[in-house]
Amino acid sequence: MKGQTQSNKFRRLNAQGFTLIELMVVMVIIGLLAATVAPKIFGRVDKARQQDAQAQIELLGQALDLYRLEKHKYPTTDEGLEAIAPYLKKSLPKDPWGSDYDYQSPGKEGRGYDLISYGADNTEGGEENDKDIVSWKNFE
Repeated sequence: MKGQTQSNKFRRLNAQGFTLIELMVVMVIIGLLAATVAPKIFGRVDKARQQDAQAQIELLGQALDLYRLEKHKYPTTDEGLEAIAPYLKKSLPKDPWGSDYDYQSPGKEGRGYDLISYGADNTEGGEENDKDIVSWKNFE
């Protein structure tokens, strides 16, 4: 009888925890899920930053238009976006990547101004996350 009670005690102890193999299987499954889901999530973060930059450019454009209505001209490139600070509810924003927006007035091709975010790489041109977001063309 003593052998049976010790055997029953052993079974109860083993039934309470997970084996190393079970833990390894769970870790592999979690790793596979993370490997498939993470790129999709990070791709959406990049696109959200680009859409945020487009929205900020549009809001800055509205402030520039208010400035123009009052002063009958857009601020010069030398005056920069600081000239429209009184027309903004908050301080002059940086683009979603932490860089200043590039402002030029007059703009190229007869536009009143050009307002540009150079994307993640902060240099002109680029593809994907490095794509420039500009005031004269909507972001796709």
